[in-house]
Amino acid sequence: MIRTLSILAAASLFACAASAQTAMHYREGQRVDPQEVARILGHQAPIKTRSIRLLDSNDKVAQSGGPVSLSLPVRFGFDSAEIAATARPQLDALAEGIKLLPPSAVVMVEGHTDAVGTDEYNQRLSQRRAHAVKEYLVKQHGIDAKRLVDTGLGKTQPIEGTSPQAPENRRVQFRGA
Repeated sequence: MIRTLSILAAASLFACAASAQTAMHYREGQRVDPQEVARILGHQAPIKTRSIRLLDSNDKVAQSGGPVSLSLPVRFGFDSAEIAATARPQLDALAEGIKLLPPSAVVMVEGHTDAVGTDEYNQRLSQRRAHAVKEYLVKQHGIDAKRLVDTGLGKTQPIEGTSPQAPENRRVQFRGA
């Protein structure tokens, strides 16, 4: 019984690690391909359950092994949610990719910060920035606001392999919902 529980616990931990979201991280100025955006955001996120879920051969995420989200280094002014002009070309290409998705597709817009500042401050700032990106996509590109869900994650999810204070962690990440 104890051995069975140990095996199930290990399998559960492995499943959590395996289902950890992999992201395509774009750098500032890097060209964003709308077709790639549509391919990445068009994947369905894995269903979260309290048990082990066997994936069938039709599971797109399991088959691709590729990224299930994409991350853009959207620049903002200090203590501001105003999008810098340098970020607009990438957001414009992202919008074109979202438009390639089926009209029923929903996209999560996740704001992230680096680890400078308090948890509460970074949470509020990341939410304001995610909302600013959502508003930009709605107003500049006519994307239905119901298709975009904005959320702030503060400094809770730094990019793996970077210092929590690294500027790369100041980003907006997108994934299919």
